[in-house]
Amino acid sequence: MTDQIPTDSYDYDDNFTPASNGKPQELSDNSQKAGIMLANVVIFLLGICGNGVVIWIAGLKMKKTVNTTWYLSLAFSDFIFCACLPLNIIHIATKEWIFGLFMCKFTSFVMFLNMFSSIFILVVISVDRYLLVVFPVWAQNHRCLRKASVVVVVVWAISVALSIPSTIFRKVTESNGMQVCFNHYPTQNSHLTLVVSRFVFSFVLPLLIIIFCYSFIIIRLRTIQLNRSSKPIRVMTAVIIIFFLSWLPYHVFILLDYGVKSTSFIRDGIKISVTFASANSCLNPFLYAFMGKGFKPKCWSSFLFKIKNTFDEDEGYTGSRGTTLSLADSKVSTNV
Repeated sequence: MTDQIPTDSYDYDDNFTPASNGKPQELSDNSQKAGIMLANVVIFLLGICGNGVVIWIAGLKMKKTVNTTWYLSLAFSDFIFCACLPLNIIHIATKEWIFGLFMCKFTSFVMFLNMFSSIFILVVISVDRYLLVVFPVWAQNHRCLRKASVVVVVVWAISVALSIPSTIFRKVTESNGMQVCFNHYPTQNSHLTLVVSRFVFSFVLPLLIIIFCYSFIIIRLRTIQLNRSSKPIRVMTAVIIIFFLSWLPYHVFILLDYGVKSTSFIRDGIKISVTFASANSCLNPFLYAFMGKGFKPKCWSSFLFKIKNTFDEDEGYTGSRGTTLSLADSKVSTNV
């Protein structure tokens, strides 16, 4: 006798959702399933290539700096996630989970590891920008590669800790002759705790911190009347906005799935929003490139140059009274 899938078990699963009778229910629309599979293939190809280029440039072609440390960590997180997407693609194509319990847990772990590590790195970058603009002298004296590396290690350690609970509730069982990977929450409280903690720590708190940092950055930059392009600010603003827009639908549907009776609309919404969130992992390298001036879409060398230029440590900002601020690792001086 096989285990039945509880009706409250669904959280992140690409192919099946629990029906009211406890049996898995396929995506109602085959075209929707095909669209999700195609989207995952595109995300995989773009993510592996784009983040691979960023890792190659930031990790091998450039001098190690605080900036390259941030971007390298972000690209590495996205690369790991994209590397696991073929499992989900096969999952969709075969209509069952054929990779066993360990990979059932591991793929869920990687997804949330990517979510937490990405947003925490974006928070770190925002705080870093805030310190550089608002407290330039302090940043000059205390900002260094060694401390940046320690921060990245701490970020990844916290991300791993917050991602482990997702593996505890992942189960594999047989239903209708097929292996199904799903979430089994033993109590409503355990489900609620996990959903709320993810929403708070991966969305609400980071959003508040980032808004705080960038509000003061904008005020400061306007006060000193910068007369040079603020490319690093524009790039990071775009990256942060894209991240939150990518993950917002997922959190909304997950909260709806817990708060109201699950419907086909909510279940399909979760599947689509998961794919939408996954797309964030392949977008950052192209944001680095396209946010640069004079990007030539057909020129591969220009693509590489623009990504490298994003991490350039010589980007400075000169105020009306001779104040120079660097949003990278270049010397920060205050000639007032």
